[in-house]
Amino acid sequence: MSDFHYEEEDFSSQFNGGTLIRILQQARPHWKWVAGFVVAVALVSFLDAFFTYLNKLIIDEGILAADRDRLVGLIVVYAAMIFLQAAAVFTFIYLCGILGQRVMYDLRKKVFNHLQNLSFSYFDRTPVGWIMSRVGSDTERMADLITWNMLDIVWSVTNIVMALVFMATIHWQLTLVVLLLIPVLVVVAVWFKQKILVEYRKARKLNSKITGTYNENITGVRVVKALNREAANLKEFDGLTSDMYRAGYRAAWLSALFLPVVQFLSAVAVGAVVWFGGLETQVGGITIGGIQAFIAYITFMMWPVQEMARVYAEMQQAVASAERFFSLLDSKPEVVNRPGAVEADTMRGTIEFDNVTFYYQPEKPVLTNFNLTVKAGETIALVGPTGGGKSTIVNLLSRFYEPKAGVIRINGRDYTEYTLHAIHARLGVVLQTPHLFSGTIRENIRYGRLDATDAEVEEAARLAGAHEFITALEHGYDEPVGEGGVLLSVGQKQLISLARAILAQPDIFIMDEATSSVDTLTEALIQQGMENVMKNSTSFVIAHRLSTIRRADRILVIENGGISEMGNHAELIRQKGHYYNLYTTQFRQALEQQYDPFANGARANGHSANGHQAEENVA
Repeated sequence: MSDFHYEEEDFSSQFNGGTLIRILQQARPHWKWVAGFVVAVALVSFLDAFFTYLNKLIIDEGILAADRDRLVGLIVVYAAMIFLQAAAVFTFIYLCGILGQRVMYDLRKKVFNHLQNLSFSYFDRTPVGWIMSRVGSDTERMADLITWNMLDIVWSVTNIVMALVFMATIHWQLTLVVLLLIPVLVVVAVWFKQKILVEYRKARKLNSKITGTYNENITGVRVVKALNREAANLKEFDGLTSDMYRAGYRAAWLSALFLPVVQFLSAVAVGAVVWFGGLETQVGGITIGGIQAFIAYITFMMWPVQEMARVYAEMQQAVASAERFFSLLDSKPEVVNRPGAVEADTMRGTIEFDNVTFYYQPEKPVLTNFNLTVKAGETIALVGPTGGGKSTIVNLLSRFYEPKAGVIRINGRDYTEYTLHAIHARLGVVLQTPHLFSGTIRENIRYGRLDATDAEVEEAARLAGAHEFITALEHGYDEPVGEGGVLLSVGQKQLISLARAILAQPDIFIMDEATSSVDTLTEALIQQGMENVMKNSTSFVIAHRLSTIRRADRILVIENGGISEMGNHAELIRQKGHYYNLYTTQFRQALEQQYDPFANGARANGHSANGHQAEENVA
């Protein structure tokens, strides 16, 4: 497990302003909500600053001046402002919460739609855990930046601006003293911001690997336990989590250090104001209430600066997450509709591979100048050693990949001239490892044609040989299958997959090792279902169990990216080549039992079924 980890893109250690702008652009469709909560936050910030100024007036014009009427009037204004502030607080919290949910909805919908359009090659090279991390935690961090972090930034900036405005109103010379502190704070903030970003990028990259490791160990739990890999996997996982802990620890330590630095600078500012303000009171330049208000405004201004330290740290996390999210969103599908691609009512017709060359890696070609012509309605079986190119042929035919050289034609037309929908909508595929979606059996079969009636679903199940076991279940067709079909056996899942393909009534039908993991009885049911769907389809069958393909119109032995033998079952047996060797190896025992002259009657009777099967295969 430790030998392979997905190596994602490394990003610059500099703060990526373009990524931040791109994050904020996600709120553009909801600008009314953004404007609403920004106005509400600005109003709260203004009222906070105004309360401090009212305190100055209460001290100077009410208490020290002993003016009862003025004091009562100021208190009434204070109370009215409190009610107004409460309404503004409710408004921005409500709008911010709604905006966050809308942005997360948009991001997840956008990336889900994008994943649907990506080519198979992307999923071949990208771990599921990495993708899930982008769709899950990364979208949440981006939404938080657009909402709550933006709220904190707006609140902090307006607090600082309002504090400076009211300080300038009270005593502009003292305000200049405080302003000298601002450049120092900016330099400190930028330095800490860059250091924190580096550590959070490390943490996010390691988080992707950890999520992928979780996925591998959960989905492969049977193999892990069977091979007693728990201790070794735990050691490898501990290494990943330790690295992430160290990166997160350094980021947290830098974030925590920023706050004392800001507090020290604010203490310096308060000391300067107290000293300079004390001198000014002696000459009547500022009142006692003015000094009190100035100290309050410094605290009022420094608190947002401290809060922005936290926002900076979270912003670094959001930017690090967004860089990876957008790298997913910016990935381009390799197989796309060509300009002028057309729809088609059917894919029935002659299929031709004309000098097709294909490779996953340029130095390792899988198919080289491959040629094959298949007539409409013909059944083609593909056999041969693993890695010979069998699955690649059907993947190319399905247009999950496209040839690197050469042409594949359907009905005499280059199949890239058709839309992807035209091909995929008329394609039926049953895989070696069947996949079912969470839901009921009926819903999984109907996935092959969403507008199918219940009667059509049940008829497809009958043709596939699945009806009998389905009706024996407690809830019949409404029986839940569990996540990935975990509540059913492999054979039952395979039969449901076959029923799904039958319901779709495909023009091109592909069976990829569909019987390799099932028992003999289930294999017989699958063969029956295959024959039903093949009646109206051009079919390609990949099989290691040769009993499933002996009735194929042609059997191709695929080796080293080409066809080494071709013919029907009887023709290939007579050639005594590779197919003959495969066949005789699989059925040697049955043949020996049939022709063993020393077998007693009881033994012969006990194996008569096997002998009969072997005789059919030889024929």
